Amino acid sequence: MNTILAFCFLVILALLLLSISVGLKYYESSRRKKLVSMLRTVTESGQERQVNLLIAEGGGRDAMENALVSINFSEKIVQLIAEAGMDWTLTRFLVTSLVTFIIGAVMGLAMPVNASPMAKLFLVAGIAAFLPLMYLKKKRGARLAALEAQLPDALDFLSRSMRAGHAFTISLEMVGEEIHEPLGQEFRALFNEQNLGASLERSLASFHKRVPLPDVRFFASAVLLQRQTGGNLAEILNRLSQIIRERFRLKGQVKAASGHGRLTATILTLLPIATLIGLVVSSPGYLDPMLNDPTGRKLIAAGIMAQIIGNFFIRKVIKIKV
Repeated sequence: MNTILAFCFLVILALLLLSISVGLKYYESSRRKKLVSMLRTVTESGQERQVNLLIAEGGGRDAMENALVSINFSEKIVQLIAEAGMDWTLTRFLVTSLVTFIIGAVMGLAMPVNASPMAKLFLVAGIAAFLPLMYLKKKRGARLAALEAQLPDALDFLSRSMRAGHAFTISLEMVGEEIHEPLGQEFRALFNEQNLGASLERSLASFHKRVPLPDVRFFASAVLLQRQTGGNLAEILNRLSQIIRERFRLKGQVKAASGHGRLTATILTLLPIATLIGLVVSSPGYLDPMLNDPTGRKLIAAGIMAQIIGNFFIRKVIKIKV
């Protein structure tokens, strides 16, 4: 009996020590991530290079990323990933695109269409290779829309905090803690950059670079202008939030008025594609004469171009900027 009690005691003690060890490691990892996030905010905005040494000993990039930095489009991809709020790297993006290209190539060769294997391969594989880029753009659009929707509430919170007597920097910290993601993260990054000694102009410029919205530019301009000329910043931010809400209301009215046009554009775009897929599935050899004939292939190419041009002009008509 004593042996069993001693064994149970040792097991419980071991589990307790293991839990404490895991908890300490988790706490240390959380502190390290927070510190790295603060330092990365400064280094990504062009602060001193010495700070970057605290983030990663090897410079933070692998050989492929160093090679891609010299290419112009790499900066746009990095900016797109940052605006989408994803933790991807250039290497991961390229590997994902390569994997989708290979999957598209296999699917293209397996398509039951009497056409050149190379044409099917490169057509389907080329479309599949752009899927990660389209996914990033969709995530970016959704994140920017969420940021834009949260901004009026954040400005109201910032205005009320300053009216209560808090300093602007302390108000930024409070907004970052109280506002939900993704805007809370951006305000925390703005506060961290200020806390690390960056100037207000530089911090707001980095904030606008991370969140490329007109309303954020208005916010940064209002803060900088108030710093130079004086005035009631709380009242300015309150009026700015009211203007943003009025613009949202007008945007909703425009979206409702253009709903018929957007639905028409979607139907006219998807109907030929759905008809083509239905013919291929129900009658695999129905389109073979048209695909084998040179005139038929020209007509197909002309139809695709006409579809693209028509969709482009419809989108231009129904897209109203507010």
